[in-house]
Amino acid sequence: MASTGPREVRERRTPRRSRYGCRNCKLRKLKCDEGKPHCKRCSSFGVLCNFMSNIPDLQPIADGTGRPLVVRGKAELQPPVASAVWTSDETTFYQLNAKCQDFITRYLGRSLITPDDPNMIHVNRKLLRLSFTYPYLMHASLAVALTYDRHLNSSLGCRRSLEECYHWSQSTTLLNRRLREPIEAKDKDAIWGTAAALVILSFSSPDASTPEESWPLNSSDHSHLDWLRMSKGKMSLWHIVNPLRSDSLFHVMAATFAQMHSPFPESGIDGIPRALATTCLLKESSTAKTNPYFHAAHAVSQILALPDSEVTTGQTQFFMRSIHGPFEDLLRTRDPVALLLLYLWYRKASRSIWWIELRARVECPSICSYLRLYHKGNVAVQAFLPGGALADEWG
Repeated sequence: MASTGPREVRERRTPRRSRYGCRNCKLRKLKCDEGKPHCKRCSSFGVLCNFMSNIPDLQPIADGTGRPLVVRGKAELQPPVASAVWTSDETTFYQLNAKCQDFITRYLGRSLITPDDPNMIHVNRKLLRLSFTYPYLMHASLAVALTYDRHLNSSLGCRRSLEECYHWSQSTTLLNRRLREPIEAKDKDAIWGTAAALVILSFSSPDASTPEESWPLNSSDHSHLDWLRMSKGKMSLWHIVNPLRSDSLFHVMAATFAQMHSPFPESGIDGIPRALATTCLLKESSTAKTNPYFHAAHAVSQILALPDSEVTTGQTQFFMRSIHGPFEDLLRTRDPVALLLLYLWYRKASRSIWWIELRARVECPSICSYLRLYHKGNVAVQAFLPGGALADEWG
C-alpha cells in the first residue's frame, strides 16, 4: 500500500474547531472557514454545506438528482480530495486518505446492500455519520465499499485487494477489542452495523479465484463455510444490541428482519416444486426431524418462483438460517442433494444480491462441475443442472 494509505495514530489529537462552523466540519472534526453559502472544506469534499438545519449531514452534492455530476456536458465522477478527514472514538484515530474519501462520496451515502431499498438508504446514511465516531465501523464500511467496487469492475477479479484486507482486518480487531468492554446504548447501532458488514465481507470474499480452485472441486479448501460462523456470530449479538428497539436506526428494517426470522413449516411439502421434493425425498408427512433437507428445501423454494427483482435480502438470508445441524453436516461432506440446494440458491440469489454473486461466480460452477464429475449417475440431481431436463424450467 502506498505511503499515503491508512494509518492509525495512538495519541489523542484535538483539531481546532470554529464556533459557528457547519455541522459537516464539526462531524469531521475540522476547522470550518465559515464561508457562505458553502465552506471550502465541504466544497472540496463534494458535500452540501449544512449551516442550515434543512440540509442533511454529509449530503453528496449530486445526491438525490439521480444523475452524476455534469461538467461541460460530460458526466464525471466527483474527484477525490486531498484534505485529511479523521474518525475517532477518543481512543483510536484513523485518517482517511484521498481514495477513501472518494469512496465515501461515491458509495457510502447510499445503500450498497440493496441499492433500490429506501429503508437501507436511510440506514446507510445514518451509519455513515456514526462511522466518523467509531473507527471499526468506518473500516468495515470502507472494506464493503472496496468489495462493491470490485463487484462493479469484473476486471479486478474475484480476489480481494490488499486495501480490502487491511480495512477488514482493522475492523475485526477494533470490534473484538470493543466487545471485551461493557456495551453502552449509544454503541449498539455501530456494533450491529459493523457485524453485518463483516458477514458481507466474509461471504463475498472466497479464497478461490476460479471454479477449479474453489470448493467443492478443491477438497483441500476448508474455509468454504467460514461465512456461516461469522453469520452465527453476528446473530449472537442480537439480544445484546436488539436492532429492533424503538431508538435503533435499524428499526425501519423490521420487515426485512421478519423475513429472515420467518418460522419454517412444521411438516409437508406445500410450496416446494414436485421435482425438487422428489429429489429431496420429501413427502407430505416429512418434518425437519425425519428429513435433513426439509428446512433448506422450503427456504430455497420461497425465492425460486419469484421474479429476480422481487428477491430480497431477508428472503435470501432465510435460506442461510437453514444451514445448521444435519443439513450443514451434509454440505460439509459434499452430499449431492445438499449441494444441489445450495447451487439453486446461489443461482437465484446471485441475480439480485451483489455480495452473494461474488462467491457464487466461483462456487456455483464448481458445484455444477463436481456433481457432473462425481454424481453423474444421479439422474434426479443432473436434471436441474445446465443442459438437464429441468434446466430451462428452473432458469
